[in-house]
Amino acid sequence: MIVVATEDFALYHAAVGELRDRGATFTTVEPGADLPERADVVVSAAEDGVSYEDDDVEHVTTTADDVRSGVAAALGVLRGGDDRLVLGVDPGERPGIAVLSGETVVAAYHVPVADAVEAIRGEVAGEPDALVRIGDGARLEGARIVNDLEDVSVELVDETGTTPSLGAGATGKGMADVLAAVNIAGREGDRIETRDLAPTPGEIQRVKNESRERSDGEVTIGESLARQVALGDLTLEEALAEQREE
Repeated sequence: MIVVATEDFALYHAAVGELRDRGATFTTVEPGADLPERADVVVSAAEDGVSYEDDDVEHVTTTADDVRSGVAAALGVLRGGDDRLVLGVDPGERPGIAVLSGETVVAAYHVPVADAVEAIRGEVAGEPDALVRIGDGARLEGARIVNDLEDVSVELVDETGTTPSLGAGATGKGMADVLAAVNIAGREGDRIETRDLAPTPGEIQRVKNESRERSDGEVTIGESLARQVALGDLTLEEALAEQREE
């Protein structure tokens, strides 16, 4: 079990919030107080000036600004520290992201593509051997993620058959995307550092078609604006606004 023991108000609330978000079992005590028998790792601030060397537990010091890395380190202690962190990414406008340690899913995200790299970097921080496996679908969105993940090990994975069929009561695209990301994380892929971002004529035409659908048939954006949308330089709403001004 994780124990938060700090007098740092900001760290206390950040750590408790992060642990709750991850569904971790934890408790809190005053710095220097006796630890519960089930304690495995203590999280505190360096300024707390406490040591738990005699309590047969691991001790992680962190700050409120770096709490995600600190909590990740604490969870690593619970996992035994032997399992490599692998992230699966099902790319799209809202990628599904699954964070696995061994066969255990320790975190999951379903975020706009603009926020995906930040979420991934937050998970791999402090994990020098972390691996990101990204599906080969949604090529442009996937390429944007790959190209922004410098200094991170990335594999491109064949995502055929990774999206599950959801049974009764299990609804929502977000759930399907996250479960697909879990499956992608479990597949070996080919190492990749960059991916071509040049949109194909078909991809540009799809953006133009979507612009007409989004505007109820009133506006179809031009090729230049469609290319910028495909590259992620403009949102479709911004491109539609510019087209209406022309």
